[in-house]
Amino acid sequence: MKVLVAVASRHGSTREIGQAIAEVLREEGFDVDLADPDDVDAVDPYQAVVLGSAVYVGRWAASARAMVDRCASGLVQRPVWLFSSGPLGFPAVPAQDPDEVPGLVARLGARDHRSFAGRLDAAALGLAERAVVALVRAEEGDFRAWEEVQGWARGIATQLHGEEIRGIRLVR
Repeated sequence: MKVLVAVASRHGSTREIGQAIAEVLREEGFDVDLADPDDVDAVDPYQAVVLGSAVYVGRWAASARAMVDRCASGLVQRPVWLFSSGPLGFPAVPAQDPDEVPGLVARLGARDHRSFAGRLDAAALGLAERAVVALVRAEEGDFRAWEEVQGWARGIATQLHGEEIRGIRLVR
């Protein structure tokens, strides 16, 4: 089964989460492509899709939102999982998902959305980004919980294997 993991990431932290998800799915026997949403024109070659985005100022990245718009008719015909990356600190701030996520889940019939903690390296940010970080008093550091990411990916693999075993046609 061919699976697409598409990830919108500005500084690489969210892409690393996507890489970890893709690695687990590969270990579970799936043929996985990892791509930037801007490089995805159609999802026809895939039987399932995992789409993730970094969250900036409470919103998904424009490239991830554009992929949803561009590929919506194909996405609704196959199993889709969504993830966001961005909360920082302990406890994670912001605690809530981006406002657009419930609409994306409903629009695509996504099986799940998971929000993962992110990483902030202020030295890698531009001037405007550093100003926003200072304004919201975001905590610097790497807060990603790799066991949580890998566990979520294993859950996706379990669902897909279950459908393969039962002979369920994934693409409607």
